[in-house]
Formats: sequence, C-alpha cells, structure tokens
Amino acid sequence: MVCKNVHSVPVLLADRSYEVRIGRGLLGLLGELAKPLRLGRKCAVITDSIVGGLYGGQTATSLRDAGFDPLLLTVASGEKSKSFVVAEDLCQRMAVAGLDRKAWVVALGGGVVGDLAGFVAAIYFRGIPFVQIPTTVLAQVDSSVGGKTGINLAAGKNLVGAFHQPRLVVADTATLDTLPDREFNEGFAEIIKHAVIRDADLFERLKSFDRRDLDAVVRRNVEIKAAVVAADEREETGIRALLNFGHTIGHGIENAAGYGVLLHGEAISLGMVAASRLSAKKAGLSEREASEIVELLQKFSLPTRLPDGIATADIVGALQKDKKFEEGAIRFVLAPRIGEAFVSTDVTPADIEQEIEALRK
Repeated sequence: MVCKNVHSVPVLLADRSYEVRIGRGLLGLLGELAKPLRLGRKCAVITDSIVGGLYGGQTATSLRDAGFDPLLLTVASGEKSKSFVVAEDLCQRMAVAGLDRKAWVVALGGGVVGDLAGFVAAIYFRGIPFVQIPTTVLAQVDSSVGGKTGINLAAGKNLVGAFHQPRLVVADTATLDTLPDREFNEGFAEIIKHAVIRDADLFERLKSFDRRDLDAVVRRNVEIKAAVVAADEREETGIRALLNFGHTIGHGIENAAGYGVLLHGEAISLGMVAASRLSAKKAGLSEREASEIVELLQKFSLPTRLPDGIATADIVGALQKDKKFEEGAIRFVLAPRIGEAFVSTDVTPADIEQEIEALRK
C-alpha cells in the first residue's frame, strides 16, 4: 500500500524522541512503520467498542502481515473506561495472554483510549513501549502527542497518571471521515486553543476552514504541540502549562456535569469562553479578539453557554481538586492577544465564580 502526502513531525526529547506521521491511509502501513522500532513480537491493541468495530481488524491484519502477534482488547466507549478497574482488567488480560516485558501496546482510538492504553503501558511490567493510533480530531492534534497518560478519579479528571512517551504516533486522517459531526467538531476546541496561545495566523485560517484543509491543520497543530512538549516535557518551566488555556474551568465543568454529558472539547470550549473574558479583564485582550474567540468556537458548533442543571458550587468544588492548583493557588492561563499566552496567579476564586455565572447568560 502506498500512502501519498505523508507528513512527519518530530517530537524532540533526546533519547525519547519519536515521529508523528500524518496522512490518509496510514493505518494499513502500521506494521511496516512499527518494524524499525525493534519492538517485541507480541502486542496488545487496546481499543473501544466503536473504534474496534471500524478499525480493529485492519490494524490487526497490518500487524500480522509485518510479523507481529496482536491481541485485540476492547473496552467500553466513553470516559468511564478511564478507571483503575478497567486498567487492572486490561493488565490481567495481557498477563493471562502471556505478554511479557518485551511486549508493547497499541492505543487505537480517541483521547480516552490513548490516555488509558498509555497508562497501562506505563505500569505493565513497570513500563513497556506503546504506539499511538489516534482516530479523533482531538486525539490527533493534542492528546496523542506529549506522553501524558492517565485515568480519572471521582474527585477529578486525570488525577492518576504517568508521563510515558509513545515510540510512534500514526495519525491516519482517513479515520476522521467516520466521526459523527459532534465528535469531529469537539476536536476544534483544542485546535482553537493552540491558535489562541501560539499562532494568530492559524486562528485567521480557521475562520474560513474547509475540510480539504484538514491534513494541513492537523500537521500545524502537531507542530505546535511538539514544540511545546520539547521545551517543557514534564510541565516544569511553565511553557507546557500554556496548553491549559480554558482547561481549568473546562475540567471543572466536565466533572460537575458528569463524565460523558459533555464531550471533553465541549467543556473546554466553555472554559475558553471564560478564559477569554478573564483575559480581557486581567491581561489586556481586546474585547474584539475576545468576541472573535467566542465566534470561532460557535463556527464549529461548540457550546458557549453553560447548560442548565450544572451548579456553580459543583464546578468550583471540582476545579479546586484539579492538577492546575498548586498548594491551593490557582495557575490560570491568560491570553493578552491572540497568538500569545502566559500563566497568571492573578485570578481569584471570586473571578472564576463570576465567569462561571456569566456562562449562563
């Protein structure tokens, strides 16, 4: 199989560096792409009940044709699968099947599967290699790159996890053709976030986005994410924290609503509306640019008004347990202008409550 117009973006992390391959039809080449990595023969392909039906067979065939021995493991679709119970079950099934420390994991799916499978790879035999095969817009442009893996607790999202970089990311943009509109659009919350914090030109391009531009948009977003990760892999200098624009309030909303009520990107869209308004109040973002951010979110059918039935107190309670709080202090990302951002400690709990209430109007 020949795949044309393949782009490769390096994630430069010394001896943990890897490539992100982007293009249509790459899934059928997975086995050949994995060969140079010198991985073990046995691997676990972790996927969900929806993606497995669409692409599990093709993935397994590509691996077998290249001499690998894949074990297909399927979990329920949705955020609830990011749990200790599911992670333990996957580890147990891998052990029973005889996968040892030379085995590896394939994460075939969206952000939930990528986070879960990456976490399993990080803890199984104290860490085995894994390859990301993201099949959603959100996963291709954001969560599959950077090595953050994790599961959720009742207290909050991604509170348990590990940094575990993949050996390879294969973003087959043809898999995005099967996404329902809602799941396709949610990924643009992260794309718009990248534009707001790093690339004003990308922000302008998104105003006239056409599906024919998808591969180029995915590539540009991977470049942005890769550069940020290379500069601050473990979020120690504050650079990687910029990727949290909209996520502090967004994660609180996602948790308070109940996982699965709002898609991740939908909750982040609401968080970005609040972050834009706070940026106008505290960082000098112009009212015009704040409005443009909201309008661009609306262009991709992302919510900009908080649904009824989600209490402010529940949102605040959830976000106070978020990883973006350090010793009780809020680390909030603000944008002084589209294309730039910084981490501020000037945002108070009262400010956050006020902006949550403003999301109801």
